[in-house]
Amino acid sequence: MESNVQLVKNILKYTFGLVPIVAGLDKFTNILTDWTQYLSDGLADMLPFEPSVFMMIVGVIEIVAGILVFTNTKFGAYLVSVWLVLIALTLLFSGTYLDVAVRDIVMAIAAFSLAKLSDIEPKA
Repeated sequence: MESNVQLVKNILKYTFGLVPIVAGLDKFTNILTDWTQYLSDGLADMLPFEPSVFMMIVGVIEIVAGILVFTNTKFGAYLVSVWLVLIALTLLFSGTYLDVAVRDIVMAIAAFSLAKLSDIEPKA
């Protein structure tokens, strides 16, 4: 059972380490999608700069969060979990991309699970 726990922990660690880094880098290239489409008009109107600049700032935060998952798994996983909940709430309040909001909540639960699994130390 212990090896299964370690396997799940490693899968989640690489998932929540790599995915935020890739998504963060893509905020600069928009290869995967045009990330500005996920901003509500109200939020975009409040920004003191272009939505693309805001998404680049988001990208930096995501890259840092992904790196933290690799270097300080427990803290990084909590950070990713909170970040995903914030994204989901933003989408829910805007009433758009509700499918993405639900997916992000599920991913937040998985990231939270990684943080909790990080408390379990493998026996020597």
